[in-house]
Amino acid sequence: MATTAEERKLLHRRTKSTSSVEDREKIKKQKEAEKDRREFYEKPIHFPSESLFSTGSGYNNYRGVLNLCIVLLVLTTSRVALENLIKYGILIDPVSWVTIFVADPYNWPCVILIACSNIFILASFQLEIWLLKGWVSEPVGRAMHVVNCAAILVFPATVVLTVEPGPAGASYALFVYTCVFLKTVSYIATNHWLRYQYKSSGQRKGGRRKPTKSVGDAGDANGTAQNLANGKLETQLVTYPDNLALKDLYYFMLFPTLCYELNFPRTPRIRKRFLLKRLAEMFMLLQLMLGLIQQWIAPLLHNAIKPFVDMDLPMMVERIMKLAIPNHFIWLIFFYWFFHSNLNVLAEITQFADRTFYRDWWNSESVQYFWSNWNIPVYRWCKRHLYQPLMRRGYSRMFGQICVFATSAFFHEYLVSVPLRMFRWWAFMGMLMQVPFAVFVSKFLTGPYGNMAVWVSLIVGQPFAILMYLHDYYVINHLQLPAGQNITTAGL
Repeated sequence: MATTAEERKLLHRRTKSTSSVEDREKIKKQKEAEKDRREFYEKPIHFPSESLFSTGSGYNNYRGVLNLCIVLLVLTTSRVALENLIKYGILIDPVSWVTIFVADPYNWPCVILIACSNIFILASFQLEIWLLKGWVSEPVGRAMHVVNCAAILVFPATVVLTVEPGPAGASYALFVYTCVFLKTVSYIATNHWLRYQYKSSGQRKGGRRKPTKSVGDAGDANGTAQNLANGKLETQLVTYPDNLALKDLYYFMLFPTLCYELNFPRTPRIRKRFLLKRLAEMFMLLQLMLGLIQQWIAPLLHNAIKPFVDMDLPMMVERIMKLAIPNHFIWLIFFYWFFHSNLNVLAEITQFADRTFYRDWWNSESVQYFWSNWNIPVYRWCKRHLYQPLMRRGYSRMFGQICVFATSAFFHEYLVSVPLRMFRWWAFMGMLMQVPFAVFVSKFLTGPYGNMAVWVSLIVGQPFAILMYLHDYYVINHLQLPAGQNITTAGL
């Protein structure tokens, strides 16, 4: 009994001790909870700040909004495409593009016309040989070069206006002749400067051109392997007059550049996988563009004829806006197809190492930045052979820019009006208007507003010019005007 009483007392003490510990823990937790509650309500949650859309907030991450715009663009374009299919059905016919060139005999003269461009290339080469040897004086040689360069532009235009081939084949032939003209001018100007340096230095003997060789061919195998792996190639520099060879000239004619140099950067090998990717892009994107033109552009152009003939201004604006999106979409595809796929294929085949055919023109915040970055080969030619010579002669920058845009305007009109066999100056005036537009944007619109102005000019300006040429082409070829009236006197 005594033992049991002692055990009960011991159990009672242990229970009381455990209860005391639990009470203390409970009290401690209550105090901590009270402290946290007090700190939670006393902690400030409001601070001086700007709303995210305010300029002073410094916030610029609108990636989600960009994704929303992309989704809306895809949905809107899909709706328009579905509407087009429901209204017109499937109009895409890939075979028709081939039959146009095979069945129509008037497209074949364009192939012969392109082959005839070699006559003018060889003429410029022969004149350079005569000038080097002194058989022709500099004034006479310069006059003969001017005649030859003028013939490069006049001859194909005369053939197109006389034979009247299809506009597509004629446009491509004139594009080839335009490239030959620009390359020939660069070849003549560069060799003129080199000939002057050569004769003024008293050098009359030049070594023969030696073949290109890789770094380390002289016995350094490790150096060869390392530099070939890095894509580097060492060539023995060509000096004037060793460059006056047909091989050099035709290499230059094939290179995707318009500016001639004695020594072009070259790649050590042709990357077959890269070449096959670009060839696949060329084929797929070409088919996509042709399909979009058949399915989307052709019906819009057909429906746009009547409003422009009737001069229905509201409907004209509606047709321009309706054509703007598909036209710009095709233009973007064409840019990638030509400047990335085509020029990279040509550069890879010829092992031309300079692949800067375009820069980030899509970020243009001024008109000048756009035109100096979207077509690098033409920009380099204009800067080297037109703008900088004018600056060296003391002309103002504005005059130089006007001359550059006027030259570009001439070739834009040349490539459009001659194949269509009508001269309306829409492309010419559109390019010249870039000069005051550039001044306006640089003075009043900066940053993103300038970028939006550039995009608006691209999206709206092109369909307007296309519809104006379509209107004039239709009036001239299909609309019978009353006797004694022409397209001007009829008020069209």
